[in-house]
Amino acid sequence: MSGAETAKWLESPDGAAYDLFHRNNNNDDPEGLEKQKARYSGYESYADDEEGYWYVATCSSAYMADDDPRDFYDVVQDYVASHPPVWVPAGQAPPEPVIDGATLARAAWDAVTIPTATIGYNPMVGDMQATIVGWDTWIWATGDTPKEVTVTATAGPVTATITATASMLTLQPKDGVAKCTGFGIPWSEDNDAKGTDCKIVFNRSSAHFKDSVTPVDVKVSYAISYTATDGASGTMDTHTTSTTTTIPVAEIQTLNTRPTTEP
Repeated sequence: MSGAETAKWLESPDGAAYDLFHRNNNNDDPEGLEKQKARYSGYESYADDEEGYWYVATCSSAYMADDDPRDFYDVVQDYVASHPPVWVPAGQAPPEPVIDGATLARAAWDAVTIPTATIGYNPMVGDMQATIVGWDTWIWATGDTPKEVTVTATAGPVTATITATASMLTLQPKDGVAKCTGFGIPWSEDNDAKGTDCKIVFNRSSAHFKDSVTPVDVKVSYAISYTATDGASGTMDTHTTSTTTTIPVAEIQTLNTRPTTEP
């Protein structure tokens, strides 16, 4: 509101006093009205000004975090108490809302989607590209599987940087045992001699599964930290992506016979 509109609202019986009257169950609250006037420091000086404006902090429940245990009214009261109205003369830019670094980091992270992991494997035998029961099956992250994600967000004078870091794939195969301490190494003849940090040993073929492929649950957990230009820093809850992929598993059968002395 302009300086003139604000002064009229604060001073008239059907303005701020009328609002407080209804907020307090139809009881007069002279003390509350005086506190309201005190928030508009020096408003009398702008009572005739119709070109400058008072800017007032507002809050929307639509943007309140779902896991915030506080009541929305309490959030508003805390915010408004620390953000009094600001007078801006005609022709000057309105104030930019200052978002603290921790709040900005959380809001930025809520807008991020980390893709689920995709994997490659070896060996890949025959037309089905199957691995083999009892063999070391190499597993490695492929495609858009990120080991680290960095996000930067700026609002007004504050910039927050969020970093999500993962150290390994977590594999849970059906009918097999996984050992994974990293993101795996793509198999090659050169790498074969070096070994891998991520493998599965399957103990049964995929014949009893639908489409003759064995399900493998793949998860990646990210530790999240943030820093901001206002000095804020901290951590957030671990974020985990999860998906299920499939690997065909075959078995090599052999025939054992008792040796004889016959030619």
